[in-house]
Amino acid sequence: MPVSEPADSMPEIHATSSAVVAAPARIVYGLIADYHQGHPSILPPKYFQNLQVEEGGVGAGTRISFQMRSFGGVRHFHAQVTEPEPGRQICETYPDTGMVTTFTVDPAAPGHSSRVTITTRYTKAGRAGWLERWLAPRFLRAVFAAELRELGVQARVRTSRPASG
Repeated sequence: MPVSEPADSMPEIHATSSAVVAAPARIVYGLIADYHQGHPSILPPKYFQNLQVEEGGVGAGTRISFQMRSFGGVRHFHAQVTEPEPGRQICETYPDTGMVTTFTVDPAAPGHSSRVTITTRYTKAGRAGWLERWLAPRFLRAVFAAELRELGVQARVRTSRPASG
């Protein structure tokens, strides 16, 4: 006989997606870490709107807010940015929800391409948490796939620009 979980337990919600981007890791990471120009350029407008830099703007110490369309509504988020591994990993922590989104950039072919992984993890209490455990990962993977496509486009633009001197 299966054992059921208590309704008030907190399931972990986890979604991840990866892609190879045809640009060096330093360029890809730079796009993600630049919340003034780079990061907004990779956010698919179907899901994200009104990204505002509240403090900082590049890497650790940045604070942002934005709106995200999901499940028929629009939610407002505030995030704090950290760099657990500068040049490789950047995290957005959402204090209001306990959600953490991590961007990890690893060289795939040194100097030529990068493997980028986006992961979101959080817990949510009650029955809503159990329902969200099934719905949110599929939705977030679609968001991440669109974001990774935009990242690929922007990285190609950055690597095809002639060097200024």
